[in-house]
Amino acid sequence: MNNGFFAMLNGLKYINRWALMRNTQNENLSDHSVQVAFIAHALALIGNEKLNKNYNADRVSTLAMYHDVTEILTGDMPTPIKYKNETLKKAYKDVEKEAAQRLLKMLPDYLVKSYDNILMPSDADKKLMSLVKAADKICAYIKCIDEKKAGNREFLSAENENLKQIKNLNCEEADIFMEDFINAFNLNLDELTSF
Repeated sequence: MNNGFFAMLNGLKYINRWALMRNTQNENLSDHSVQVAFIAHALALIGNEKLNKNYNADRVSTLAMYHDVTEILTGDMPTPIKYKNETLKKAYKDVEKEAAQRLLKMLPDYLVKSYDNILMPSDADKKLMSLVKAADKICAYIKCIDEKKAGNREFLSAENENLKQIKNLNCEEADIFMEDFINAFNLNLDELTSF
């Protein structure tokens, strides 16, 4: 055992997202994971405060923070390829599971059970993972807004596709977030601070 788990996590900053598209600013998995955690946490709080749900917001944000760590070993496969058909989707899920197991072997025994519960969430976490998925889609949409603001038209169709996918999630929490917060991402710093 080499106890290299956290050294591997350090590598998240070297895995770039959106590899098939021209970016004005690269987005790495480390930055992405933090943003997904922020938004997933907010979605859980929205559910609790506005929809009378009983989400564990801390658990949601932890699951979100770690949702892409297996990509340290697998790389970031573009979504259109990863989900092209059921055969590819299942194969990639198997690869992710194997990567999670490899990462768990880099932990001392006393931490394996706790991280296994994070890297491979159980069916009990299904609703929480749906919030993580919604947050992930919202972050993709925000990336498209940022690129559009920088004059990059490369992300226009991705913006429309991500918006459609967010709506198709039928996630009330995501709908509320989009209604209450997404327009602010179109503002510049002066506009954001002029209150």
